[in-house]
Amino acid sequence: MPDEGIRLDKFLWCARIVKTRGLARRMVEQGVVRLNRARIVKPGQNIHIGDVLTFVWSERLHVWRVRALPKRRGTALEARLLYDEISAPMEPAS
Repeated sequence: MPDEGIRLDKFLWCARIVKTRGLARRMVEQGVVRLNRARIVKPGQNIHIGDVLTFVWSERLHVWRVRALPKRRGTALEARLLYDEISAPMEPAS
């Protein structure tokens, strides 16, 4: 079965970045999220396994590789299995 993708706003919600789909939609519309280095402003943009998402959240740069597509919004543990964090760890402030 081919990878059909999932809406970007739904993925962010299922991955528990935000509490509501509306917040995910606004996050994308504000240009906070990049998909494979391209700035995305359409929440309905489909993403696929292997895509790379880049965004700043909680004052930290996150770079994620999509590992799986959710069927529903699950627990925090299930959400963590949707992506691999590939951003470098932040250096402690001196």
